[in-house]
Amino acid sequence: VSNKNVINEINGNWVSSSSSNIQEARLKAKAKRRLRKNSSRDSGRGDSLSDNGEVVRGTSMAPTSPKSKLLDRKSRMGKGRGLPKKGGAGGKGVWGRSGEVYEPVEVDKKDPNFDEDQENCVYETVVPPLDERDFEKTVTPIVQEYFEHGDTNEVAELLADLNLGPMRSEVPSLAVSLALEAKASQRELTSRLLVDLCGSVLSHSDMESSFDKLLRDLPDLVLDTPGAPQLVGQFIARAVSDQILSKSYIDGYKGKVDCEHARAALDRAAVLLKMSMGGLRIDNHWGTGGGQRPVIQLIKEMNLLLKEYSLSGDGKEAERCLRDLEVPHFHHEFVYEAIVMVLESRGEKTFKMVLQLLKSLSLSSIITEDQMRRGYERVYMDIDEINIDVPLAYFILEQFVEKSFHMGVIGVKLRDQCPHRNRKRFVSEGDGGVVKFERY
Repeated sequence: VSNKNVINEINGNWVSSSSSNIQEARLKAKAKRRLRKNSSRDSGRGDSLSDNGEVVRGTSMAPTSPKSKLLDRKSRMGKGRGLPKKGGAGGKGVWGRSGEVYEPVEVDKKDPNFDEDQENCVYETVVPPLDERDFEKTVTPIVQEYFEHGDTNEVAELLADLNLGPMRSEVPSLAVSLALEAKASQRELTSRLLVDLCGSVLSHSDMESSFDKLLRDLPDLVLDTPGAPQLVGQFIARAVSDQILSKSYIDGYKGKVDCEHARAALDRAAVLLKMSMGGLRIDNHWGTGGGQRPVIQLIKEMNLLLKEYSLSGDGKEAERCLRDLEVPHFHHEFVYEAIVMVLESRGEKTFKMVLQLLKSLSLSSIITEDQMRRGYERVYMDIDEINIDVPLAYFILEQFVEKSFHMGVIGVKLRDQCPHRNRKRFVSEGDGGVVKFERY
C-alpha cells in the first residue's frame, strides 16, 4: 500500500491511479517549475497557471525582483529628470559643487570639543636650517645663474628665502671659490655681489669669517687653481677698497701666518692697496665683461690686438686675446678692422698674415660664419669711402676676397657680392695695369 501511495503522489499531491491522471499531473508540475524558474524575469507580467496546466499571460506589473531593481537605471519612484545626485556635489571625495564658496564658520564656544588655547594659536611656515651638504646643493646653482644674468637683487631675494643659519658666513667663500675657476668678468661680478649682499643679507663679521676660511682652504684651492693665492689676494684688496672688510684686516695677520699660500695672498692684497694710494683703481682691476664695455673701448682693443699680431705673428696669442674679450656677438668688427688694415697697409706681408689669421679663427669656430659674413659685408658697404684714402682699395679687396674664397674662409655667394670699380682702369693711372704691393 505504501509503494502504491508513493507512486500516486506527484509534487506532494495525491492523484488517482489512472495513467491519464498521472500524465496530466506531471505536466502541471513541469509547468509550475518552469514558472518558478523564470519568476525573476517574468514576474512583472502577471503570468498564472490555469487549471489545465497552461500558462496564462496577464497584465504587466511593476518589477519586484531584486535583480531587476539592480539593473534598472531609472528612478525607482518614477520621478526625476536624470540629473546627477545633489547637483553634482555628492560622491566620494567631493567637497561641494564647483564654484561654491563657503562662508567662515563661527566657532561655538558651547561646543564640548571647543579648545580656547587652540583658537589663539598662530600657524607659521617653518623652514629648517640648511646643513653643509644641502647648502652647497642649494647655493651653488644660485651663484652660477648669477654669473649668467648678473642681477644681484635676485640673488639677495633667493638667499633671504633660505634659512641659512650658521652657514650664512659660507656664502662669500663659496662664491669666491666658484669665481676662481671662472673668467675675469665673472670675478668682477662676484666682487659686486659681495658688496650688495653686505648689510642686507650678510654682516661684516660674516665677510671676515668667510675670508678667514678662504685663507685656510688655500692649500686645497691651489690644487685646482694654481693662481689661487694671487686671486684671493685681489679679492681681499677689492673687499677692503669696497669697505666690506676693515682696513686692519690684513694687519691682523702679521706674524701669525704659517701657510705660504696664505702669506702670498695677504702680500698681494697689501701691494694692491699700497698701489691704490698712488692712483691705481682697485674697483676695476678685474676688468669689465665683454658686453658691458663701451663699443669705442672694444674697437681700440681690437685694433691693438691686430697691431700686436702684425708685429709678433703669434696667431695663438691673438686667438687667446680675442677669446678673452668675451664679445662673440661683436667679432664682425674684428673682421672689418682686419680687412681695412690690409687695404691701408698695401703690404704683401700684412695681406698674408691677416688672411692666415682669419682662416685659423674660422677653422677653430672662434669667429662664426655669420660674424665673418657681416664683417665682409660691412667692408663692401664702406669701400667707396675707403677708396678715397686708398686709391687701390677696390683691386686689393678683389684679390683678398678671391684668396679668402680659395682658402675656405668665405663662400661663393659672399665672393660674388664683392663690389668692382665702375669704370675701366687705364695704364696712364700710374700702375701699368698691375698693382704692386709695397715690401717692407
